[in-house]
Amino acid sequence: MTFIVDTHPLVWLLAGDARLSGRAREIFAQEAAQLVVPAIVLAEISYLYGRSRIKVDVRDALDHIVAARNCAVYPLDEAVVQHLPTSLNIHDGIIVATAMVFRDIMDQKVAVVTKDTQISASGIIDVVW
Repeated sequence: MTFIVDTHPLVWLLAGDARLSGRAREIFAQEAAQLVVPAIVLAEISYLYGRSRIKVDVRDALDHIVAARNCAVYPLDEAVVQHLPTSLNIHDGIIVATAMVFRDIMDQKVAVVTKDTQISASGIIDVVW
């Protein structure tokens, strides 16, 4: 299964934060799971770190992604833009649109790893937390 990773679960994983759910922790530990980090997540990490709102910087995230055999960054490309839901804010929309690309174009079973209630409530894509 393919899991699209939202910003806060990745940050909480890297920071060892107890707010990361048990289910999310299990997903991150599954070697068979394909983990996809949308490029917007890296941008958000850089922004939040630059504002001293988190202690994890983008280099930490990239080091983790490179070290993990089942994790990759997906760019903000034309396919993502074409799937962008206008019912969500731009950041959440890009994350959901990335999941939709994997589901609708790549024909993969997909879910977003997030605690975000707006993404969950949208019903656009499956969510795990």
